[in-house]
Amino acid sequence: MIGHIMSAETAAANGEALKLLDLQPGDCLLEVGFGHGRTMERAAEALTTGFVAGIDLSREMVVMAEHRCRRLIREGKVAVAVGDSVHLPFPDLRFDKALSAHTIYFWPNPLVHLREIRRVLRYGGRFVLGFRSKDDKAIHDFPDSVYRFYTGDEAAALLQESGFERVDVTTPGDGLVMATAY
Repeated sequence: MIGHIMSAETAAANGEALKLLDLQPGDCLLEVGFGHGRTMERAAEALTTGFVAGIDLSREMVVMAEHRCRRLIREGKVAVAVGDSVHLPFPDLRFDKALSAHTIYFWPNPLVHLREIRRVLRYGGRFVLGFRSKDDKAIHDFPDSVYRFYTGDEAAALLQESGFERVDVTTPGDGLVMATAY
C-alpha cells in the first residue's frame, strides 16, 4: 500500500529527474532507492539498447519493482537488488547516468553515499538528486528523528565535496529541488 502511495507522491520528482537526465538510447542508468520501480520502468522503456540497474534498502520495494518490471527483467533491460548506496555492488565507472529521489533525508552521512555514486559514474556522467528543500513549509510534518532536509545550496556543496565538478540546482516548484551534478 505504501509503495502505491509513494508512486503517486513521487511522480513529479521522478518525472523531472528523467527529463534532467536526458537519457540516450544506449545509456546505462543507476537508480538508488527506486521504491515502487515505476521510474526504472519508464527509463528502461525509453532505452533501446541501454540498461537500468537499481538498489533499494527495502526487500518489499524490491519485490514490488520486480513485479512491475518483470518483462524488462526477463529481457535483461532491468536488474534490481536489495542494497545500500554506502557500498554499491558495481565496478568503477559503470554507469552513464544515475538518479536518486527522496533518499538524501535518510543518509546519516550523505558524503559517503554521494562519493560512492560518483565512483560508479563514468567521467562526464550525470547524476540527478531530487528532494524537498528544508525551506519547504510542507516538511514540518516530518519528524526530525527520521528526516534531515537540505537547501539546494547545501546539497550542491555536498555534491561538489563528493567529487562532482559542476552542479546545477533548479526548483521546479512545490518545494522540490533538483540538483544535477556532472
